[in-house]
Amino acid sequence: MKVLIHKLNVFCVLLAVIFVPLAWAIDPSESLPDPEQQMLYEEITKEVRCLVCQNQTIADSTAPLAADLRREIRRKIVAGESETQIKDFLVDRYGGYILYKPRFEAWNWLIWLAPLVLLLAGLAGIARFAKNRANMPIDRDAD
Repeated sequence: MKVLIHKLNVFCVLLAVIFVPLAWAIDPSESLPDPEQQMLYEEITKEVRCLVCQNQTIADSTAPLAADLRREIRRKIVAGESETQIKDFLVDRYGGYILYKPRFEAWNWLIWLAPLVLLLAGLAGIARFAKNRANMPIDRDAD
């Protein structure tokens, strides 16, 4: 009977360890009165990187900075600012790294275009190899 109680206690502790952090990640603030504003809030918080966690959105993060950013975004939405204005504010304040999808700007054009350039170079290399291979003489006496 003691073994069963011990296993039950261990099971409860494991459940708490798994589910309590998930509860902390939930944004406890109430929804915005306008459904469009709430949708905009949720969309923006899923596109903004937590600068503490660096691999989570601020919507999923429990870091104090993420909570501050969520409050700031909520305040700006209520004040009537657009998505572009809010993202511009965040980028001006924290840099382009804060957005999961960086903007196409002059300083990062190489990053955006590198996959296309590498794909075209690879296709050109394959085409050249195939053309050279097709032009090689056939040695029928090798058998």
